[in-house]
Amino acid sequence: STMAVKKKSEKRIKKEAYWSRLQMVATKYNNVLFVDADNVSSKQISKIRQKLREIDAYMIMGKNTLMKASLSAVNKKPEPTDEDYEARKDTYVFNSNIEKILLQLKGNINLIFSNGDLGEVKAVLDSVVRPSPAKPGMIAPGPVSIPAGSTGLDPKQTSFFQNLGIQTKIVKAQIEIVNPVQIIAAEDKITPGQAALLDKLKIRPFEYKM
Repeated sequence: STMAVKKKSEKRIKKEAYWSRLQMVATKYNNVLFVDADNVSSKQISKIRQKLREIDAYMIMGKNTLMKASLSAVNKKPEPTDEDYEARKDTYVFNSNIEKILLQLKGNINLIFSNGDLGEVKAVLDSVVRPSPAKPGMIAPGPVSIPAGSTGLDPKQTSFFQNLGIQTKIVKAQIEIVNPVQIIAAEDKITPGQAALLDKLKIRPFEYKM
């Protein structure tokens, strides 16, 4: 009887394609940038990919365990007992760059490979930004100030400002802020009152980028 050939699952095929793509890219490019993609939307990611392609840079995202396994495998010396020994024995070259990558793979990390200037890659990442509101409980990445002048809010909402100790006056039936005021310092934990006020003023003080 012939041995039944196990049909590869869709997931397995995808995994193998990813595996060999990462190995190929890691050997073809000389520079790699480690990036953190927390809070970055998928729309931002596709924009970033498109812009990276224009400067011949390539981003690989994925689970660290899979990246580690793939990169360790390509750097392992072929042994006659390996099932892929024949396929690899003549092309194997140890790659010291890959070892460096392996040491850095921690947490939710993505890799961007490039043979060009990494400054250009960073410029792409900095250009794809989405504004984010202040959320209660979040740690402020930077200070937040509110400008002086009309807020467009009616006098009934004065208490929002009073609670935060912000001086206001009423001009033409609207609340006006007397002096510009910093209401949040970097590293502050944002309070529900601060978040509500910024939301009312339509101020989205932070930004998410890769």
